[in-house]
Amino acid sequence: MPLEDIEVGLSDEEQAVRDVAHKFAAEVMRPAGAELDRLADPAQVVAKDSVLWKVFDQYRALQFDAIEDGDGDGDPIQRTRVRYLVSEELGWGDSGLAISLAVAGFPAMFARISARPELIERFASPTDPQIGCWAITEPDHGSDSLAFDQPHFDDPAVRPNCVARKDGDEWVIKGQKAAWVSNGTIATTAALFCTIDPAEGFKGGGVALVPLDLNGVSRGAPLDKLGQRALNQGEIFFDDVRIPAEYMVIGKEAYGAVVEMVLALANAGMGTMFVGVARASLENALAYAKERIQGGVPIFQHQNVKSKLFKMFAQVEAARSLARRVSLYNSTHPPLVQYSIASKTFCTQTAFDVSSAALQIYGGNGLSREYPAEKLLRDARASMIEDGCNDLLGLVGAEKL
Repeated sequence: MPLEDIEVGLSDEEQAVRDVAHKFAAEVMRPAGAELDRLADPAQVVAKDSVLWKVFDQYRALQFDAIEDGDGDGDPIQRTRVRYLVSEELGWGDSGLAISLAVAGFPAMFARISARPELIERFASPTDPQIGCWAITEPDHGSDSLAFDQPHFDDPAVRPNCVARKDGDEWVIKGQKAAWVSNGTIATTAALFCTIDPAEGFKGGGVALVPLDLNGVSRGAPLDKLGQRALNQGEIFFDDVRIPAEYMVIGKEAYGAVVEMVLALANAGMGTMFVGVARASLENALAYAKERIQGGVPIFQHQNVKSKLFKMFAQVEAARSLARRVSLYNSTHPPLVQYSIASKTFCTQTAFDVSSAALQIYGGNGLSREYPAEKLLRDARASMIEDGCNDLLGLVGAEKL
């Protein structure tokens, strides 16, 4: 039973795009996500015969990648409304697949930011779609690498695991990115966040576009995880990998500001996506409560269940309102990272709380893999750690208050 959307003033075009996204989420993403979740070996998720590749193909055929990229003319508010409507539906379909599809466009985004035609042609050509990754997390550094306003960020005593040094007309990359790089073992290109001046700590970083078929690049095994098992994650190793100087698109002078900008955009996107997860859990629990008989009546007729469902409904709507408001602001103003962080932390916590409450409504059946409740709970739990651990993100956002 779909939850009613009371968004005011949607155009016919916006409603049509949302309907297409919902159909894709329901008919393609959900079955694929459930199938991939059941695979015991995460290497099977990315095998040549995996349904994962059909999801990518159909996502591109529907041109949802262009929506995520933010391309196109017209009203930025309308484009943003379309983007958050689609993002919520994809999260409703399967959050692991939704993240994989979204992060695939990271290198293309940086190519466009560079405004260099040759890089746009190489890394953002619509006729040569690539799978990208955001390679920032390292074995010794997770959310701390995103904490641009904390004291450690410019501390040279904090040693990086991945460094690039200039050598003539090239950069030479050496080191490792951790097992948590989304799309890490399947990506064709990386938006690589690495250190280029260790004397300035994380602040002395840069962003490079790195084709991952170059000599010296190797990968680890796909990560075996609790949730979001359809999302491929894994290590990337760089052994004196050489790239042209122009592939370093962000230098140390702008690195801190770029980390802030990317965090603001990514966190806002996570907010809308995990509203979809919370909504999916609520809708499933509501439908189950109206079918499951206990005490001679559907359990929806029991006051404690009815009260619990209404609380879940209010939580979802509060998260949805915050996520959409932040997305709209970011589309028309320089993004305010504290609001994006608020959206990410609040919406992911809501997804977890609502999914946990949903499982409780299912009772013992909620623990069974026959029902979707336990998968949604596992997927929601991962969201409070990825894209910045919620606890640390709160510290970053608090600095702006």
